[in-house]
Amino acid sequence: MTGRATRLWRTYRRLRLGTRLALGLGVLSLAVFAVVGTALTMYMRDYLDHQLGQQLKLVQVVQSKDAEAHGTVRRQPYYGWYTAVYDVSGNSAALRTPADVPADTGAFTALAETMARSDTELTRVATIDGEGAYQLRACEVEPGVVLVSAAPTANIDATMRQLITVQVVAFGLALLALVVFGRRMLRRGLKPLSDMAHTAHGIASHNLSESAARLPLRADSPGGGPEVEELRTAFNTMLEHIDDSLAVRAAAEQRLRRFVADASHELRTPLMSVRGYADLFQYAAANAPEERDRHLARLRAEAARMGVLLDDLLLLARLDAAEVETPLRPEEADLTELVEQAADAFRASHPDHPLTVTHDAGAPELRLDPQRIRQVLDNLLTNAAVHTPPGTAVSVTVSTEPGAALVRVTDAGPGIPPADRERVFDRFYRVDKARSRDRGGSGLGLAVATALVRAHGGTIELSDAPGSTVFTVTLPLGR
Repeated sequence: MTGRATRLWRTYRRLRLGTRLALGLGVLSLAVFAVVGTALTMYMRDYLDHQLGQQLKLVQVVQSKDAEAHGTVRRQPYYGWYTAVYDVSGNSAALRTPADVPADTGAFTALAETMARSDTELTRVATIDGEGAYQLRACEVEPGVVLVSAAPTANIDATMRQLITVQVVAFGLALLALVVFGRRMLRRGLKPLSDMAHTAHGIASHNLSESAARLPLRADSPGGGPEVEELRTAFNTMLEHIDDSLAVRAAAEQRLRRFVADASHELRTPLMSVRGYADLFQYAAANAPEERDRHLARLRAEAARMGVLLDDLLLLARLDAAEVETPLRPEEADLTELVEQAADAFRASHPDHPLTVTHDAGAPELRLDPQRIRQVLDNLLTNAAVHTPPGTAVSVTVSTEPGAALVRVTDAGPGIPPADRERVFDRFYRVDKARSRDRGGSGLGLAVATALVRAHGGTIELSDAPGSTVFTVTLPLGR
């Protein structure tokens, strides 16, 4: 029995939620119907028994007068009813004749004997052999004389059986209709949940490994009530977050592939140069002193260029993993002094670009990494010199505002094309694609500057207009 119950329970657990709710509703309704039907049946039985008792009482009022006048009851009120008059003395009762009684008078005699010892009228239900169930009632006609009347309960029993049959049929039909229509209503009410499950299955079958993977599916079926609306909103919000995460991941993968391709491309040129000059040493002409010195100089230049590129790549990698290992060594430093040092170095290396420096009096000291901020300034100034023609004026302005120090590097060059402004801070991006690497650099200068400024908690912005390009570095005070 336990194994069968376990199998039934497992079968029930595998049913759909709507079916399970409909079955549960049916069981609950069946219990309610059983309670209501039982209460109604008991009430109706008591009511009919009480009515029959009242009818017996009214009949005995007339029969008592008849028995008192004639000694026995001469008229029977209804077909199938019985009446008997007993003389009682002590513990015995003697039936007066003639009497309209069945062959089995044991129940009549016993009730008359009991009535002889009672001060109130008595009623009881007894089964008479060959006749069936009867309701008996006894009353005293005069001292020593007891009247016993009996009415059959067959009509009551038939009425109760008919009532129970009607209840079973009506409750059965109501239960069937409740389960059928309730299941349909539940299925309609749970349809939004089914749609969400279908959406989830569609998402599960979606290839999320694609670099541009998106989730076009959404749970959009209306209805279901406030709870389902909340669940639908949370579900769609979750999908939006997943979409955003996939988009971020796709963009990161795209940047990584572009970064690897650009880094490989940048490293390939100096490596090929190193390999080419190394191959020249296999020939006698290349081993001449003047040729050897020239080739060694080129080898050193290419090696130095690869070293700078690798240093920039390593710095960017360390800045990307700043939560693990910060590459900054902050200390108290004078920002104005750092700008003056960068300006002196720029004038020495780019005498064809006039440079002016202006700053507010009493600029505050900041807690920063002097070497890295100097690297930012050198990159911005070098960028201004490389991408503008000789003679272009360059200016640097140091100022303060509430909570921040600002450094603006401005050149009076041709400006940056609008299509390139959004990507000038990307790694390995060059505005002039045709510019040689010897002049144009690797395309990491602005990317390194942006990463260093962000590591200090600041920002770097580009504002461009015809005839000028302005890079603004903002560093927070009080760090």
